[in-house]
Amino acid sequence: MSKEIVVELKNVTKIYPMGDERIVALDGVSLQFERGKIYCLLGVSGSGKSTLLNLIAGLERPTNGTIVFKGRHSIDKMSEKKLATFRQRYVGFVFQSYNLMPTLTALENTTLPLIFRRIPKRTRNKKAMEMLRAVGLEGRWRHKPAEMSGGQQQRVSIARAFVNEPEIVFADEPTGNLDTKTTIEMMNLICKMAQVHNQTLILVTHNLELSRYCDEVIHIRDGKIEKIEDVSADKIEIA
Repeated sequence: MSKEIVVELKNVTKIYPMGDERIVALDGVSLQFERGKIYCLLGVSGSGKSTLLNLIAGLERPTNGTIVFKGRHSIDKMSEKKLATFRQRYVGFVFQSYNLMPTLTALENTTLPLIFRRIPKRTRNKKAMEMLRAVGLEGRWRHKPAEMSGGQQQRVSIARAFVNEPEIVFADEPTGNLDTKTTIEMMNLICKMAQVHNQTLILVTHNLELSRYCDEVIHIRDGKIEKIEDVSADKIEIA
């Protein structure tokens, strides 16, 4: 079966001007991300992994190079309006700090991506409840973030990321604020959700242990790809 390339980067560079200096955050990066695979962007703080995530997600623009989505959409050339539509339709995010709206319930937080797409209220509430059920929070749908534990808040964040059935899900240090037991639960949940729906999952972390859940580990150092490891044969199997 032929592989489907979801995102391809060709010679991507990102430079930030800092006064008289130029900070090279990414330096000539070329990568391909396939549908249905789990990737780990691994590197220390300041290596360029979060910059790479932001570029793929259309949150920032490269200084040079191209980023192509599904072989026909140049993310680097999209207008701000098209970038917003791209993120709404094709991208999901799981953040370290959860990024939930404190005044909204778990159900309301989960429906946010569907509201932006103007999905009717009854339909979006049904889909959001299905996602909360999938992450084990059906009984907590009325609760606001302050009434939930860190693990429960991250489950809501995961439900929100997947509710829109995105092509790509980015998980940026998703377990950084969680204990070891909850970290394992969250990683199992995120990876299982991506596998069930054949989505591309891109995990950004400095934690080598989390790379064991992935098919490929992309080591980043000083804005360059140091090496790419195929670790699919040894990855943790998700039940």
